[in-house]
Amino acid sequence: MCHVIVTCRSMLWTLLSIVVAFAELIAFMSADWLIGKAKPSSSEDVDNRTGGSPEPYHPTLGIYGRCTRISHMQLSRRDTLCGPYAENFNEIASGFWQATAIFLAVGIMILCAVAFVSVFTMCVQSIMKKSIFNVCGLLQGIAG
Repeated sequence: MCHVIVTCRSMLWTLLSIVVAFAELIAFMSADWLIGKAKPSSSEDVDNRTGGSPEPYHPTLGIYGRCTRISHMQLSRRDTLCGPYAENFNEIASGFWQATAIFLAVGIMILCAVAFVSVFTMCVQSIMKKSIFNVCGLLQGIAG
C-alpha cells in the first residue's frame, strides 16, 4: 500500500513538473506582458457582413515579442501581427526586461531539467543515498 502511494505521488509530481516547465516556457514566449489601451475602431474596421464593428484592438508587448495591428493592401480589414521586436539581446526594451529574460531563461532550463529527471524517478528514487525528490524540489524552488 505504501509503495502505491509513493508511486502515485511521484507520478503526480512528474506530471506537474512537466506542466509547470511548459507553462513557464509559454509565459516567456508570450507577447501579453503589457497590454495597451484599446485602440478605437476606424470606419474601415466595420464588418460589412454583420454591420457591426470588431472588438477593440489592444497592442501588446512581451519580453522580446509584440503584437501590432497591420493593414493588408488587398483587404479592407485589419489584422494582427505578432513576432519578435528584438533582433538581439541588446534590443530588448530595458535593462529590467533583459534581467527578466536572463532569470526566466535560467529558471526554464532548470525546470526542464527537473522535468526530464523526474521521469526517471519512477525507477530510481535515490542516488548516493540522496533522495532525488529532495534535490529536484530544491532545484524547483531555486528556479521559482
